[in-house]
Amino acid sequence: MDIGALIADALGRVRDQVRGLVEGLDRDQLAWRPDHEANSIAWLLWHLTRIEDDHVAEVAGTEQVWTAAGWHARFALPFPPEAHGWGHTPADVAKVVVDGELLVGYHTEVAARVIEYVATLTPDDLDRIVDERWDPPVSLGVRLVSVVNEVNQHVGQAAYVRGMIERRG
Repeated sequence: MDIGALIADALGRVRDQVRGLVEGLDRDQLAWRPDHEANSIAWLLWHLTRIEDDHVAEVAGTEQVWTAAGWHARFALPFPPEAHGWGHTPADVAKVVVDGELLVGYHTEVAARVIEYVATLTPDDLDRIVDERWDPPVSLGVRLVSVVNEVNQHVGQAAYVRGMIERRG
């Protein structure tokens, strides 16, 4: 299996779960949080997609789908375009109140762009240093594993919150 196919498979699994996580839920359910410090499904899916978009666009040298395709304007969230949820407070999380189709649309477009990018990668590409702000510097391979890890954690969290919503009735 080539590296692009492996990463595409990992991220494609998240893409395939996103629609089911929002299906049948309204804006209030997507924004529901188990308590005032917890994350909602809407925030979790927005954030995981923003991270995937931000991190992969940076290493690919492209503009993020968030701004290039007008998703920032469509979401109309009270955050600057570069925001992706890192460091958000509980009050910030509460501001992410959106429809499920918006979340699915944005994630689907990001996933397509990312899968297109990773299809171009060779094993040698993974050693390229993409971020010198860390010690040791971060390679492309490490950055992509980080993205896979991040999005998988958050899709699992969103599934857990959905289960709580379903049990509430």
